[in-house]
Amino acid sequence: QCPDGQWWSISDLDVLLNEITDEYKVDKKRIYVTGLSMGGFGTWELAIKYPDRFAAIAPVCGGGNSRLAGILKDLPVWVFHGAKDNVVPLKNSEEMVEALEKVGGNVKFTVYPDATHDSWTETYNNPELYEWFLNQSRK
Repeated sequence: QCPDGQWWSISDLDVLLNEITDEYKVDKKRIYVTGLSMGGFGTWELAIKYPDRFAAIAPVCGGGNSRLAGILKDLPVWVFHGAKDNVVPLKNSEEMVEALEKVGGNVKFTVYPDATHDSWTETYNNPELYEWFLNQSRK
């Protein structure tokens, strides 16, 4: 959880990830990133900064810099958002998905028609997400 009044420090997350992969037995070809709301933004940003580090990402009700989305062309991405989100507009996810589709990216997009900002409950209760993650491996 990012502390109140602060933003994600991508370099701090990189340091943490290095500590975890150095300390524990981690299959480095199967590192996945997901996050919701501000964490959804962080998911996009972390993957754009380190695209070769992850096997797949699943941002939930987030957004990112669509001009940089092409960096993720070869990374499996599954995006989730509530159509009635009144905190993070659906447009944020739509722009990222459209940018990835334009460059032939490997992207899936799930919009929950009745969900507001809490699109994560349905997302994280969906066993298909975990099956999808486990089917992804970095080459």
